[in-house]
Amino acid sequence: MPIKSRRAVLQAMAAAGSVMLDLSPCKATEAVPAIDRSPLSQPALPFAVNALEPFISARTIGLHFNKHHASYFAKLSALVAGTPQAQDPLEDIILASAGQPSKHAIFENAAQAWNHNLYWQSLSPTATSPSARLAGAIKRDFGNHDALLDELAKVTAGEFGSGWGWLVLENGKLRVTATSNAGNPMMDNQIPLLVIDVWEHAYYLDVQNRRSDYVNAVTRSLLNWRTASLRFEHAEGDWRL
Repeated sequence: MPIKSRRAVLQAMAAAGSVMLDLSPCKATEAVPAIDRSPLSQPALPFAVNALEPFISARTIGLHFNKHHASYFAKLSALVAGTPQAQDPLEDIILASAGQPSKHAIFENAAQAWNHNLYWQSLSPTATSPSARLAGAIKRDFGNHDALLDELAKVTAGEFGSGWGWLVLENGKLRVTATSNAGNPMMDNQIPLLVIDVWEHAYYLDVQNRRSDYVNAVTRSLLNWRTASLRFEHAEGDWRL
């Protein structure tokens, strides 16, 4: 990706809040959580390890978060230790290393760390709903909320092999897309709003090869629309949810 394009992506992400959010529980009267660039350290899990049961087990969450997710940060830290990138946020590292054969390992671990950060923030143990403005955009671009969920489930479950299903904002419109392995929509100038992990470690202990069961459970019962609303509202330039 040309340097100019990378810079444009970073500027769009900063403007649109397409970085990690502090989504710790807050009262409705509290200020909107601050948005910051993603550090090279694993954020805390935003819910209890057993909070997503019966849809995703504590065993799966524990292994996924403490082993798989943590390993990406550990490997990335080792790869960039002693280099200028050790001081950079994840977003900069992802965009600078994407498509660079000599930096393939850096990209894979940085992107996987970032993708997992957003995955945990895309899940909620309690029911959430899109903000009024996001709901309006969903109606505009998908017809209705159920149509969006159907499309998201179809595209996510249909991703061949390991990967991710995303709700993104592209040129002011909502889209559903999928990426393989460590792929990230940032590479296509898209702003990620929500993501579903479909690497086997996200579901195999619970449902074995029934990926669609896991994806349907996430889309219908666990998606954190507060995360999507915060990102969407910020991209629209208005934090009033």
